[in-house]
Amino acid sequence: MKSSPHECIRKVNKVSRLKERLSDPEWRKYGATLLVGKLGAIAILLMLFAIVSSFIGGSAHADTTALKGNDIVNPINTVWVLLAAFLVFGMQVGFTMLEAGFCRSKETVNVLMECIVDTCLCGILFYAFGFAFMFGHGNGLIGRGDAAGHNWYFLNNIPETYETTGVAFLAFWLFQFAFADTCSTITSGAMIGRTGFVGDLIYSVGVSGFIYPIVGHWAWGPDGFLATMGSAGFFLPKLGNSFHDFAGSTVVHTIGGMIALAGSIVLGPRLGRKFKRDGGGPMLPHDLVVAAVGGLILWFGWYGFNPGSTLSAMDFQGIGRVATNTTLAACAAGLSAMFYAYPQTKKWDLGFTVNGFLAGLVAITCPCYWVSPTGSIALGLVAGVIVVIGVNLLEWLRIDDPIGAVPVHAMAGIWGTISLGLFATGKYGAAISTGSDPAATRLKGLLYGGGLDLLKAQIIGNLIITVSVFTAAYILMYAVKMTGTLRVSKAGELEGIDIHEHGIPAYPEFVLHESAPAHGYAVRTEDQD
Repeated sequence: MKSSPHECIRKVNKVSRLKERLSDPEWRKYGATLLVGKLGAIAILLMLFAIVSSFIGGSAHADTTALKGNDIVNPINTVWVLLAAFLVFGMQVGFTMLEAGFCRSKETVNVLMECIVDTCLCGILFYAFGFAFMFGHGNGLIGRGDAAGHNWYFLNNIPETYETTGVAFLAFWLFQFAFADTCSTITSGAMIGRTGFVGDLIYSVGVSGFIYPIVGHWAWGPDGFLATMGSAGFFLPKLGNSFHDFAGSTVVHTIGGMIALAGSIVLGPRLGRKFKRDGGGPMLPHDLVVAAVGGLILWFGWYGFNPGSTLSAMDFQGIGRVATNTTLAACAAGLSAMFYAYPQTKKWDLGFTVNGFLAGLVAITCPCYWVSPTGSIALGLVAGVIVVIGVNLLEWLRIDDPIGAVPVHAMAGIWGTISLGLFATGKYGAAISTGSDPAATRLKGLLYGGGLDLLKAQIIGNLIITVSVFTAAYILMYAVKMTGTLRVSKAGELEGIDIHEHGIPAYPEFVLHESAPAHGYAVRTEDQD
């Protein structure tokens, strides 16, 4: 088809205008810039297309490089676990303040040093082999590494995530290190005022490196014999239920409390400590302000301890329920301890109240996911009474526990673990990375029509751990005692463990002597003979 005369004229005019513009230097510069810009845009689009296609699956070998489940990190759950780990680690501030407040002033520096150094030592041991012992695959008694047989010592051969949690492996490690550190700190609390610093270092290696992670594997390891108890082919298959401990009433607190009990017995009481049966009473704390604030910091840290143990921020109902149950149990226990202790002295006792709400926190730690708010209050009320009874029992047995570590952690931990077999409602399954698993076994306790099966499993699991830990800890403490390092010398204890072991008092501006009991409740000469 031929062009019309008008179209030919237009084409000629366009060519003429183009020649005129090309003769203009400014226009040539503008045209070159426009051309470069368009070519650059096209190049960028092509590059983006290549990058996107490489992710979408354009590779012919995509089927051979598929990600495995344990390589996929869930960022929300990982951040949740890290925040919980920071809260649990913050409990070390609370423990340090609690112990420093309840001790005598001449023991304060020693308490601070032990809490700090135990933390440092625990971290290195948990990195070297403690974590592998506790959370690695192995057998029913001790872990080692992954299911393929690679060991995790010194955090070697670790995957992207821990098991199927979706939580980055090292985030999970940090969370569990904070738990291990808690157990170690519980132990030192009952032994303050007379433990040699070298002896503390030696037994801490045994606690953080061996007793806690190995026994913890039984209940929390992927193939621990208590975790798999009640299943066909495993320990006590006819029982039908495994041992459950959601956040550590037994695994952390009873273990720590029983080691503290063994240490207190092997050490013996502090010089000058007269028990009620002998006409005396507890040595008074030197700073209840510090002790009470430390207790409240521990309460705050427990919101990482318990809700964080879901390992899943996606389980919205679960973490809210756990946090609420934790709060109510502590409130109930603080009040019940205060009222139950009142008839003894006709005074409202701060020490019993603080230890009361701590006992409630310890007790709810095991059943917090599976009980109702009402059940939490009920078991908290019992925990507060247990603390008062426990303190009086130790006093009658002439066991010197300056901060009440044994009643708060061992006794309340035992009660909390058993209480799951009573108060589990049967309504809740298990936390998973995407929320809550409705198909998981619904734990139902005796008071909710579940019969005795769960209660039996809880009693058996706790009894095995309690007896095993006390026996191992007693042997460990006695062995350290035989080295002559467990307890300071009589002269050193009378001088004050701060000056004797560390060369400095906590309060150098005050002179501590017999006539100034408010500044340290110094041991009188007649009490020492």
